[in-house]
Amino acid sequence: MKFQSDKSDAQTITGYGPGWIAVDSQKHETSLLIGAQGLLTPWSCMKFEDLTAAHFEELAQLDVEVILFGSGSKNRFPPMAWLKPLMLKRIGLETMDTASACRTYNVLASEGRNVVAALLLA
Repeated sequence: MKFQSDKSDAQTITGYGPGWIAVDSQKHETSLLIGAQGLLTPWSCMKFEDLTAAHFEELAQLDVEVILFGSGSKNRFPPMAWLKPLMLKRIGLETMDTASACRTYNVLASEGRNVVAALLLA
């Protein structure tokens, strides 16, 4: 059986570490919103403690099927009340640490899914 590598047109997270995330080999030192459909923008919070309900209202404005929330170096969950705007628009949210969210984003984006990763650095 012959194998061929899959090539995706989606942006790819090519590396990450403490205080940085690389997208298509370009290093970013801020929290990010990255989407398979081309979204790449800083997210206005650096660490979990900076989050507010407004950050999740911002996510609810995106036209996506699922959001991967990378909560920093460990898995932390936002208050359920903050997720109401996402639930009303039937947008799925998966919470995990940022490293896991980076890996999961790459898999879903390569499958052609309409996914956004909201990634905190700390």
